[in-house]
Parts: sequence; structure tokens; C-alpha cells
Amino acid sequence: MGCTRREFLALASASAAVGLAACTPEAQPSEPAAPEETGEKNPDVDLTEFESLSIDASRWHYDETNDVYYQLGLTYCLSPATETYESLAIFVPGSYFTAEKKGDTYACTVNEKAVVGSFTPATAPILMPINTGTLSAQMSPTVYGYEGLAPYLEAGCIYVYAGFRGRSAGYDTASGSDELFPGGSPWPVVDLKAAVRYLRYNAGALPCDASRIFVFGFSAGGGVSAVLGSSGDAAEFSPYLDSIGAVTHDAEGNAISDAIAGSASWCPLTSFDVADAAYEWGTGQYASSDTRAEGTWTRALSQDLAAAYGAWVNEMDLRSAEDEQLTLDETEAGIFAMGSYASALLGNIDDAATYFVQNTAFPYTYTPQRLEEPTFPGDPNLVATRASEAAAQSATSTPQAEAQADGTGEAPADGGAGSDPEAEAEAGADETADAASATSSTSAASALTGVAQVQSTIYDSAQNYFAALNNEGWWINYNHRSQSVSVASLRDFSVNLRPASLQASPFDLPNRSSRTNQLFGIGEESTLHFDAIAAELVAANVDAYAACEGWSSEYEAAWEEDLEKVDALETDMATRVSMMNPLFWLSGHYAGYGQASVAPHWRVNEGLFDTDAPLGTAANIVFALRKYDGVADVSYTPVWGQGHVLAERAGSATSNLVEWVVSCCTAAQ
Repeated sequence: MGCTRREFLALASASAAVGLAACTPEAQPSEPAAPEETGEKNPDVDLTEFESLSIDASRWHYDETNDVYYQLGLTYCLSPATETYESLAIFVPGSYFTAEKKGDTYACTVNEKAVVGSFTPATAPILMPINTGTLSAQMSPTVYGYEGLAPYLEAGCIYVYAGFRGRSAGYDTASGSDELFPGGSPWPVVDLKAAVRYLRYNAGALPCDASRIFVFGFSAGGGVSAVLGSSGDAAEFSPYLDSIGAVTHDAEGNAISDAIAGSASWCPLTSFDVADAAYEWGTGQYASSDTRAEGTWTRALSQDLAAAYGAWVNEMDLRSAEDEQLTLDETEAGIFAMGSYASALLGNIDDAATYFVQNTAFPYTYTPQRLEEPTFPGDPNLVATRASEAAAQSATSTPQAEAQADGTGEAPADGGAGSDPEAEAEAGADETADAASATSSTSAASALTGVAQVQSTIYDSAQNYFAALNNEGWWINYNHRSQSVSVASLRDFSVNLRPASLQASPFDLPNRSSRTNQLFGIGEESTLHFDAIAAELVAANVDAYAACEGWSSEYEAAWEEDLEKVDALETDMATRVSMMNPLFWLSGHYAGYGQASVAPHWRVNEGLFDTDAPLGTAANIVFALRKYDGVADVSYTPVWGQGHVLAERAGSATSNLVEWVVSCCTAAQ
């Protein structure tokens, strides 16, 4: 590259999208209750255009028992494709309002002298959950329930539960419409951006600091959180926001921003332009069964994707803590498995394992878990629905019924239901009695909807725990004296603790059956190919792949044709993929670099035993963020011993999230 990230941003600052300053700790608005503005004023706009989106201050409902004011079903754009999803609910700590009862509702004004937790009505942040791990659509709440809201409201935060469209087009059954509304990329992000703008437009009627909007999500929802944090006011979203009548300016003509203050994610699934290559590089290239069995064309594709990831890393501008570019070196075997990038990932793993052993009391019980969908509070209907679905699935447990367990929408290749690679690795480790003094027990069903648990294993000491991990061959070193851990190689780590559990090219499957294929579908064409790297490999190696087992003559044309398709707004596939990639705005490798307002505060957690997300996805975001001008802080926590869950080293995800938000805000005061 011709210049560093800092040099580029210095050159581009004059033309980059405005609005970042309003979200940085140094730039607090002089009137905290005013709408968040980008600083631009357009004298030609209709100043009354968005009046119908103003919050009616006399329509608040009140939960006297818990001292909460709330409004449900607030449509956040002028021309929603579906009011079922494009509306939101707002929950406010009671102390922030002075209220007068008006029949069944209350007329509320802001009580400027109130203090709740660390905040006043002038400083209170807004928290917005992205309550999906698979990018299923999130409905706006139709009923009120207090369960789960206490940690957020008692800390003085405003809690906003916004509905949004999901990974597929759909029908608004609640309204009785038989017209298909668009879904998939980039609509989930578009809808949430519209919700952010709506809140800023109504900031004068809300007890909050509208510059302090924090979003949080898990898995694919965590990926959306990262996109929202990296793409504030990005031009790519403007046609979509305009199409639904999202707020663009306030009543004085000031442009309103959709940039946010903070993004939090657990096990983010994102960066789909390179997700397949990343998965094959991190885990797939070391597997040799099922779709990666010798002689299959998908094994050849897996190996080629892994090599392509090495080339991609070397083209990126991912940086170490010392501001050195991270790269991969090719071994004599033709595998990109060494270099500063691999060393950086190994360093994260070693640090997490060392923290684990230094802070874990033995005997230690390991129970593999996997979370399908989070249950962030705000919609009582959703909790009940998911509990019912989980019960129904448990009652009809078959390979097909559990097809979603691998994150691709396909049943396990061996036909088994609920198999867990982590559990299998631990079970193998237990076979040698002198390696681990352990006992097993079946864990009770989890109280958290969507969490799958399997057999637990108890280790009576750290020495026995690491001896068990080394049962099939020495690959992880534990120094009892220094209480430190080191892993020999990424290959060893992946084979033993993060093995490939998904099919080859898992996000863009050859038969287009993954959830991510749905994300890039268009209207009635509900699933489409989207991975340009895979498409290029198929085109370049068609003769070699055709000579292998499992090849279909339809594959080459399918990838080529799908990547040429455009959506209803004439946006091509490459752009739609970029719009779901936070690195598009964070890395100098991409055209969007420096062209958006990036959130100053970030929190990224991942379970290191996660077999659903590619190795490197979370770390890549962090590598890019740590050297991005305007980013104030990045909290990154890889968690040893946890998989695809709300991974935390200690405490609960909720309490740690709230504590992080409070710390971000108080540091800025």
C-alpha cells in the first residue's frame, strides 16, 4: 500500500462522511437532549417532512410496580415495508420522567434533576439489542414485560428494542398482506440504522444523550452490530434508507446521523466475502472426512479456499499492536500456516489459556455448550415462542429436525443428531485413566432457551486437564510453576479443540442451502451464491474439480449467474456483500475505507472453542480497529473453554455489558 491507515485518514478527512466527532468522547453535544446531527444543514428540505414520526409525549404507559415508562409499536420510518418489523419499543427508568395521568396513558416531561445509577437524563445512554443469532427477523414487541430489563434500567440506561427484517424476504402475516417484502442483505442493517435516526430525531422528548447509542448482538447479530459500528453514515445505505422514508434531517434542517457510539458482539459471524476461505484456512484444510474426504471436489475446493485466505491476509492492512502489518508465510507443503498473522492468533489463544488456568478453581467441570439464538429482553412473545419451539424440537429429535445445529441448515453428514466435536474430543481424552482423573455426568437441560448442552467432564487438577488434552499427542504446554500455557500451532489447536463441524465452503454451499445463501437471496430467489472467491476458484479449476467425486456440471454456471444478479435497488452482489462486512470501512484493502463514521467504543468476545465461526473473524475486526483513528477503546476477550455462546471469562454477559457501557460513558465525562 502507498500509505498507512493514519496517513490515509489524514488525507481523506476532508471528504470522509461526517458525524464521527459527535460520537467520540471528546465531542459531547452542548445540548444533550437535542437530536444527534451530522453538522450539515440543508435549507432546501421540507422541515415538516418527518413530523408524523414524532413521539407523542402523552402516550406513555407506566409499570408502577417496577417504575418503568414505555411505549410500544413506534414506527420508525415513513414508508415501512412491514410495520410488524419496522417499529420499536422504548423503555425508560421512571425517575427520568415527571408524569401526569391522562386516562390509560401518561403525559411525560423530562425530569432534568433525576439521577439513576451513573446517569442523568442529559447523559443516559441508549442500548439496542440485536436479538438474533441467525439473522432471523426480529419483531417489534406487541406486549410489555419487565423480565430481564432490570439490569439495564437500574443502571440508568434507556432500552430500545427495535424490530428489523431478517435474512430472507417474507410476508407480513400480522397485517394480512400477501405482498412479499424484501429481506436479506442489507435490510437488517438498513432497518436498524433507520431506528437509530428515529431516536435521534426524537431525542428532545427522551431523557437521553443521543450521541450515546450502543448496539449489541451475538453470532450473525454480533456481525450486524459490528457493521453498524463501522458504517455510520456510509453512502452505500442511503438509497435503502430513502426507500423506506428513514429520517434524514430534523425540524431545523440539520442532517441526522446513524453513527453509533459503541458496538458489542459475541462470536460475530460476518465478513462474508472471505468467510468460506477463513473457515477452510482455520479448520477445514485439516479435516479429511465427509465433504473434505480424499477424492471429493469439495476437498479440493477446501484446500484452494484455504490458500486464497493466505493471499487475502497478505493483501490486507491488518496490524499488530506494534503497528506492523500481519502476514502469512507459505510452507513447503503449500499451506499458509506460519507468519506474523498466525503468531498473533496463537498469542491470543495462549493468553486466553493462561488466563483460564490462573483463574479456574479445580476440580473443573467442562460442559460443551452451543447457543442458537440469544434471549435479550424486551419482547415477552419471543421468549415464549422460542421456548415452545425448543420443546417441539426436543420432542421430535431427528437428524433433519436438528439440521440447523451446524449453522448451515443441513443435517450432520453422519446422520447423527446433536453431535458435538468438542464433546467427542473430550470423550477421547478421558479414555486414558492415568491422563486424567475425571468423571462424567449428564448435565440438566439449560434454562437459557437455545443452548444445547452435552456430557460434562470433571478434571480434578490443571495437570490432569492438560494431560487429557495431550492424550493423542503432545501439542499444548502447561508450565505449572509459571501457570502459563502455550499451544504448538494453529493446526494442533484446530484439530484438537476447534475441528471443522460445518460442510466445506459452509457459508456459500454448492447447493445454496445455508442461511448465508438466504441472506444474499433476492425476493422469490430465496437463496443465491455470493462468494466471489469460491466463484473464481470454480471457474479456474472446473476441469480439475469435474474429475473429482461429487461434482455437478451445474455448479460453474450457478456461481457465475448468481454473482451477476442485482436486487430491487439495482445493487450488485459484490456491493451487498460489502455492506455486511465491517472491514469494508475499517481496512485499507477495501474501497469503503475511511468513508464512514466509526464508533469510538468496541467490545468483542469470542469462545475459542467455537466451531461455527471462522478462526480469525473476531480477531480481524480487532486488528483493524486498534489502529483506526477515532476509535477510543477496543475490549477484546477470547475465552478459553467456551464455544458458540455469549462467551465471558467471568460474570454474566448482561452485567458485563452494562458495566462496559457505563465505563465508556463515564470515561467520556
